[in-house]
Amino acid sequence: MIEKFAHGLTRKPALIAVIALALLVPSAIAFLATPVNYDILTYLPEDLDSTHGMDLLEEPFHMAATSMLIVENMPSGYTNDLTEAIQKVPGVSNAVWLSNAVGVQIPTEFIPQQFREMFYSGEGTMMIIQYEHPGASDETMNAIRQIRSLCNEKCFLAGFSVVIRDTRDLVDQEMPLFVGLAVLLALIAMSLTMESWILPFVLLVNIGIAVVYNFGTNFLAGQISYITKAIAAVLQLGVTMDYSVFLYHAYEQEKPRYEDHKDAMAAAVATAFRSLTGSSLTTIAGFLALCFMRFTLGKDIGVVMAKGVVLGVATVILVLPSLLLLADKWVDKWHHKPLLPDLTGLNRRTIRHRWVFVIIAALLFVPSIYAKNNAAVYYKLDESLPQDLPSIVANQKLKEEFDMSVSHFAVLADDLTAAQLSEMEARIEAVPGVTSLVSYHKLLGSGIPEFFVPEELRGMVKADGYQLFMINSAYDTASDEVSEQVAQLREILKEYDEDAMLTGEAVLTDDLIDVTAVDFKTTNYISMAAIFLIIAIVFKSVTVPLVLVAVIELAIFVNLGIPYFTGNSVAFITPTVISCVQLGATVDYAILMTSRFQDELRAGKDRCEAALTAASASDPAIITSSLVMFCATLGVSFISSIDLIGSICTMLARGSVISAVMSIVFLPAILCACEPLFRRTSYKWLG
Repeated sequence: MIEKFAHGLTRKPALIAVIALALLVPSAIAFLATPVNYDILTYLPEDLDSTHGMDLLEEPFHMAATSMLIVENMPSGYTNDLTEAIQKVPGVSNAVWLSNAVGVQIPTEFIPQQFREMFYSGEGTMMIIQYEHPGASDETMNAIRQIRSLCNEKCFLAGFSVVIRDTRDLVDQEMPLFVGLAVLLALIAMSLTMESWILPFVLLVNIGIAVVYNFGTNFLAGQISYITKAIAAVLQLGVTMDYSVFLYHAYEQEKPRYEDHKDAMAAAVATAFRSLTGSSLTTIAGFLALCFMRFTLGKDIGVVMAKGVVLGVATVILVLPSLLLLADKWVDKWHHKPLLPDLTGLNRRTIRHRWVFVIIAALLFVPSIYAKNNAAVYYKLDESLPQDLPSIVANQKLKEEFDMSVSHFAVLADDLTAAQLSEMEARIEAVPGVTSLVSYHKLLGSGIPEFFVPEELRGMVKADGYQLFMINSAYDTASDEVSEQVAQLREILKEYDEDAMLTGEAVLTDDLIDVTAVDFKTTNYISMAAIFLIIAIVFKSVTVPLVLVAVIELAIFVNLGIPYFTGNSVAFITPTVISCVQLGATVDYAILMTSRFQDELRAGKDRCEAALTAASASDPAIITSSLVMFCATLGVSFISSIDLIGSICTMLARGSVISAVMSIVFLPAILCACEPLFRRTSYKWLG
């Protein structure tokens, strides 16, 4: 069946190429129309109180997206005019400054001190801006851009939505640069390690088609995260290049057997289809393991990348044969000798001293696991951003001048008595790190008649049977202090209203820490189990998958442990992504060498000779594959100023090299040493 399909596929290569290129048009249109989510916290589970509280902040309070505008050394008239201008910006629901917060009817001396201190600090004053739409929506992003255009150099716009706006601008600015650099570096690596100067261009065109198809089909998911958008293209390039190289080598092997190159390509397609559908399963399994995270950013990355691998295999089978046939004479004309090292001498030494290398590998587990478990991880999202961004500078001013590092929002029932509210507010203000509390009851409790309070302020804090507290904290997001503070505030709120919800950036981040701590273990175990099962089926063995997974897991532990020794911290999502992706993408190195090792054993060679032959034959493919992955992902770390993206790609680049070293240096010795065990614990190991 596959032979007939391959024969028909290779008859009209020009037609296939034209169809493939034509499909790029709707894919590109769909890609441009796919919304991108820049708010990572929206991927938290929906059943958390903090996420439910954010929904209530959005509707009915319109406080889910809130910015603070600091105006320094400007007269009151300027600030008042600016407030009125901001209120007219599309997407802004309200702009609250002191004059309209408590009403112009109230003399300044009657305004409670806490409100004066909240809105004034030295020569600066603060304005609270609310938006009609969610914090990461296009409407809010456009509103922030227009607000900035109304302000002068003495105005500083702070808040999480503003950070999202700056993040969006950075990603849009840098993505074309690091994708271009990734392609350039991969092209250089492929040109040096492959046998033709033209072949890398053909393979990159095919992968480029698969990438555009993948990004276009993201439209069906509704949206993708900005992290997925940033890394998916280079990651797809790195993990699927092997498939293209495999088809080309199969084609070269079939050429001498056929007079017509189309027939040779048809035979190569049939061979590649059987091999690639099996070998791609480990990579797909690694990505799909991310889908089991409760923090659904993992699902976002996992689905897009698993789909990318499937589409990569599809284009290798359906499109690349036509591209290679059309470029055949040019590929042959610009033929050259690959610049790859001969590692035969190294392989002989490692196999001769195999037990030394087995012991070294076993001993490496102890420091690697310790370092991995103790490497510093950060959860504060703005730590991954350049500290000179306008939003980061404004947030720092908010902390220093107004003693507002973060703001918590408490949503609770509107039927509590005045006595209950007074008692609760006093207890909240006594919690360490709480700098101020804004509530409707506190405003009225200071002696201001209710009819003096503007309707716009009343609507901010009381609506649909709920009331809202704004609790300002001096502690930083993701710190131990704010975590303890959040726990105390929740306990106080629940005593008065068991359905009360505490939310805000710091609260969501605190939940993020708890959720991802479980996610890391879950996804790691699932990816190992899935890949173990796939390898067990392929080799019909219990011990072969145990050894191969252990070798790559050691490479992962070394990779994740390096930040401990360098004193660096990594973003919270990085260890989870690396564990699944590095295992799924690089375990193929070990499978490739083990398959050749088994073939040589079945051909009658002894285990040492079989290991030497397998290593020498597999080394070039492993070096080429790891080098392409290294170059594709390293380019991102050169360009990206967002550490969350850069650290993932840096560790993927480093991980590909470490996995290659483990496979080239240690695996031949381990295979040779463990072969008697494989023979006893595998079904038909020698055929």
